[in-house]
Amino acid sequence: MRSVRGACFAGTMILGTALLFTGGCGYKNLPVPPDTVVPEAINDLRYTVDDGGVELTWTYPVETISGDNIVAISSFDLYRAEIAVDDYCPTCPVPYGEPIEVPGGMTQEEGQLRTATYKAGLLKDNHKYFFKVQARNNWWASGADSNIITFVWQQPVVAPTGLTAVAAGKDIRLSWQPATKLKDGSPAKADVVYQLYKSAGEEDFNAWGRASSDTSRVDDEIVKGTEYRYKVQSMTRIGKDVFEGGMSEIVTASVLDKTPPSVPTSVKAIQTAGGVKVIWESVRGDDVAGYNVYRKDAGKGYEKVGTVKVPYTIFEDATAKEGAAYSYSVTAFDTANPPNESKKSGEAKIRP
Repeated sequence: MRSVRGACFAGTMILGTALLFTGGCGYKNLPVPPDTVVPEAINDLRYTVDDGGVELTWTYPVETISGDNIVAISSFDLYRAEIAVDDYCPTCPVPYGEPIEVPGGMTQEEGQLRTATYKAGLLKDNHKYFFKVQARNNWWASGADSNIITFVWQQPVVAPTGLTAVAAGKDIRLSWQPATKLKDGSPAKADVVYQLYKSAGEEDFNAWGRASSDTSRVDDEIVKGTEYRYKVQSMTRIGKDVFEGGMSEIVTASVLDKTPPSVPTSVKAIQTAGGVKVIWESVRGDDVAGYNVYRKDAGKGYEKVGTVKVPYTIFEDATAKEGAAYSYSVTAFDTANPPNESKKSGEAKIRP
């Protein structure tokens, strides 16, 4: 009897153990999140490189894979792989490391889609890098991989030196010394190209023209009298990748407008009850700003008695003495600083 009770007890223990393994939540794998919470994959991962490393940017996803709106992203998982160029195998799996957690947040700000940014440093020369990112809605709902970006990192080249900008006639001529060394002092072996940046007045700098190996440029896209600022950046070009290097000092230049407007014509001076009314024909030209009116008394030289801004071509001299033998002449001036003034028109004597 004792052996029978022992067998029954053992059977109970085995059954209980089996229930422990098959009970609980009902499955052995991690739970699969529903499509309504999984963020859509990021498809605009992009990068820029400079002498400090690489900056990655991407747009926050705003929908789940089922099309539901997402108000906030918990975080992003950024994956990075580093392979020596000599060891790179195009057909081998990319050896991504553990994900780097990048903080998330609201997907929009003031009605605009938010952009995430991550600066990656400590890059090694002659190494190929791969990056991809996933959006995470919570600890268990991670989106699919984004597009993958890849590039080969090289030590950045130093900034160009000796940048000059010289106004010559109707254009500005720029030149600089080539950059021949890398940031660590070693010779630059890759192709070095230069990107010129331009600013008119107080505007922001914008890239002007395409990057090239030339160390001089002529800027004929100018407005006379406007001050322009320039700077140039050296870059190394390796295959399809361009690596930003050092930026030069800023220089300024402007082409002065020394061409006066045409001389006003058909000037007439007519006596009125209030003085003398002077009229003339308008001078053509986009930069004509106005007119100066001069009066000459008998036996004396000309004196300026008034200024009229365009589009007006009439002036009344209320200071004229009745019966005086005056002569009048008109000049045109432009918008240059200082303004250019035309020669005086022919004299117009007072008509009764």
